[in-house]
Amino acid sequence: MLMMDWGGTGGMVQMWIFGLLVLLGVILLVIVVVKAFTGGSSTTAGSGATGEVGAGPGRARVILDERYARGEIDTEEYQERLRTLEEDGR
Repeated sequence: MLMMDWGGTGGMVQMWIFGLLVLLGVILLVIVVVKAFTGGSSTTAGSGATGEVGAGPGRARVILDERYARGEIDTEEYQERLRTLEEDGR
């Protein structure tokens, strides 16, 4: 009577599952590390005209300049907002 070694096949399936779990763990680890080094935010909603996160003091002026260059605001509004930024010390 011929007997099959089902333990070998079961072991192969367990190796595949283990390998997939290790791969998934590595991917999750990479995601966590990337988020830790990029500020931890993956959304850009409401973060400025260009979608950048972590606006610094000079960033407000850059955004204002970009909006003026694109024609989103007129000269009067640009100058008024520029005065406001300078008064706030940005």
